[in-house]
Amino acid sequence: MNETFSKIVTALVVAGIVMMPASAGQQQSANPPASQGAGQTSGNAPAVVPAPAAPRPAQNSKQRQSTPLRSTSDLVRIDVEVTDRSGKPLKGLKAEQFSVSDNGKSQKISVFTYEDIEAVETAGAADTNAKPIVVPIDSPTPVSEEALSDQVRDRRMLVLFFDLTSMGNDDLLRARDSAKKFIDKQMTPADLVAVVTYTSRLSVWADFTNDHEKLQKAVARLTANVSSSLADGLYAAAQEGEYDVQGYTGAAYTADETEFNVFNTDQKLAAVEGLANVLAAIPGRKSIIEFTSGITQTGEENRTELRAATDAANRADVSIYSIDARGLFTAPPGGDATTDTATGTSMYSGAAVFHQTDQRQDSRDTLATLSTDTGGKTFFDLGDLSDAFPKIQQDNTGYYLVGYYIGSNVKHDGSWRTVHVKVNVPGAHVRFRNGYYAPRDFQHLEREDRDQQLADAVHSEDPIVELPIAVETAMFRLSETQVYVPIDAKLSATALDWAEKHGKREAEFDFAAEVRAVSGGKVLPTAVAQLRDTITVHLDPERFQQVSQANLQYQGGVVLSPGTYHLKFVARENESGKIGTFEEDMTVPAPAADKMMLSSVLLASQIVAVEKSAEVELKTQGAKAKLVASPLEVNGERIVPSVTRYFTQEQTLYIFFQAYYPEKPETFDPNALRAGLIFFRNGLQVNATPLLGPTDVDPKTRTASFRISLPLSKLPTGRYAVQAVVIGAGTQQAAFGRSYLALQQAPSAPNPAAPIPSVVTPQKPQTQ
Repeated sequence: MNETFSKIVTALVVAGIVMMPASAGQQQSANPPASQGAGQTSGNAPAVVPAPAAPRPAQNSKQRQSTPLRSTSDLVRIDVEVTDRSGKPLKGLKAEQFSVSDNGKSQKISVFTYEDIEAVETAGAADTNAKPIVVPIDSPTPVSEEALSDQVRDRRMLVLFFDLTSMGNDDLLRARDSAKKFIDKQMTPADLVAVVTYTSRLSVWADFTNDHEKLQKAVARLTANVSSSLADGLYAAAQEGEYDVQGYTGAAYTADETEFNVFNTDQKLAAVEGLANVLAAIPGRKSIIEFTSGITQTGEENRTELRAATDAANRADVSIYSIDARGLFTAPPGGDATTDTATGTSMYSGAAVFHQTDQRQDSRDTLATLSTDTGGKTFFDLGDLSDAFPKIQQDNTGYYLVGYYIGSNVKHDGSWRTVHVKVNVPGAHVRFRNGYYAPRDFQHLEREDRDQQLADAVHSEDPIVELPIAVETAMFRLSETQVYVPIDAKLSATALDWAEKHGKREAEFDFAAEVRAVSGGKVLPTAVAQLRDTITVHLDPERFQQVSQANLQYQGGVVLSPGTYHLKFVARENESGKIGTFEEDMTVPAPAADKMMLSSVLLASQIVAVEKSAEVELKTQGAKAKLVASPLEVNGERIVPSVTRYFTQEQTLYIFFQAYYPEKPETFDPNALRAGLIFFRNGLQVNATPLLGPTDVDPKTRTASFRISLPLSKLPTGRYAVQAVVIGAGTQQAAFGRSYLALQQAPSAPNPAAPIPSVVTPQKPQTQ
């Protein structure tokens, strides 16, 4: 029988390579596994189980040469301006003349440079034939920090930032005219100026450049539009202890004005934060000159976003200079014609005038906070807004960049830390940032920040390799229109290092996956399937030691329709916050009308009982996903795929695959289908199994399942290609699938010190 089968299969293999349509198994198992690691051990958890300590190279993961998604640094950099009594910069000072304290503790200076903007500014007019300097604010292609440093060295970088959501028509025109005047008459050869606007989103109208013509064209685009009517920056609802003296003319069911103002204020502050984050990629000090008609807070609701904006600016070495575009004006008591008539006796008691003054002051408080806490200044009640520019330039004529590393004893809790700088020069005036927010590690992140971090990792184009992870996917048909894609991930045992170091006996992991459709070679923005799990692994001392010597394996899945997709999988260990990502392009084949097709060929060394565990939970989502049971579950048992496909000779190899036969192109009994395995090494056939019948047949979905088990002790060590062949006896129907494995010699003797795992010993599948 074996000899006959080998002859038949040899002929079918040759034909199948040429004629067989691409199956799910062929799509997912295109490369052999790694050949390093240890064998799998059994476990009693159906989705997170101990597994071999052999991370498989993520051959399917896309590797890009770009900056990593996240980077942390304990280096604090502060720009320090040192001037004499007349305001002239003092140059040529040395690091020894500076002393820096952080929360009252003296710091050792590690970075010390001087940006001599005055030298470029006084060198004379720029060469008219020279090519203009252009420094992209958000470059689509990575630019080295060295190249950026060369471009911006000894330059003053100014961002003209127009908040169009707060300025009325008159304020906008006033701001535009002052910007034009600055570019024409006040801009110096040392200035690199950018133009950025905010409506419902940030828009860069001009990158940092000294090209006057380009800047003028960008400023000329500023025209009155509907954005200015989104919110009245002057109005603030009455706070506790105050009373509202304006008439209410809104409809009965309009949105609450305070709620709208909170949302609008947060959006304005988020825009400042976003701009600062973008500018962080450009070295050196940057100044944001914000034209606005005020930002009014309504209480504690806006404090979080205000702090986030301030923190982002300080981390990015950005100073904010706020210019109140309303300028210098007086308003009649009770307001002008645009203000509702006051009610009651407020006009006669003076309450209307006091409240009017309070409103304007409230709209300026946030601007003052932003500027003061970032080393900038505020400019209120200016008759000519352009009067602010010479003062801003004077603030940025030259500065020392002083850096130091915070000590290991500093808690990464995001708290405010006060900085003080002294210069040992008699009569010197020193100006610097008064502090910064300490780095915030994962343990101090709020729940919303943790969720956002995971979402950012899913949507980022950059891989993260902090947490070693390997992922294996497969495909099993549920119906003509749905395919189940199991996602199995193996995490390195190093994920438990933090818990062991801190004496903990549990570890928590977050898993997230997102599948997007691919059309015309482009990944579409909308996800067609998502997966999200938070799993806590409780470990007693014995099991903790067992798992720490092996690995952890996660099992989930999604349901997809036939098509082309891109998978992004993210795993995070929730003590240290380390993240690992995996990406893969996959094609879910459509069913063939008249041909038999094969699923993925899964290889495993363990089968676990299907039972609920406090450690795991299988999650499945997708297009109308209603999965009662996974195809990997049969008779109360679940096969646990080997992600690394790495085995040892003392193990038993379990192979699972399904054949999907056509509706009735020919007359044959699906129970008469027969399948076998052929093992190839170095391109030569070295072994084969007998022909076996299906272990289960589902006439409704026209699926025949095969489960084959065999000991690996008789196979020599090495790398193998495993060919699964299914043939319909007496018909022309046949299907092929392939997977790969690496086999290592069994240990010569068991390790007596190794813990004995508590596992569920499953019944071996029956073969026919």
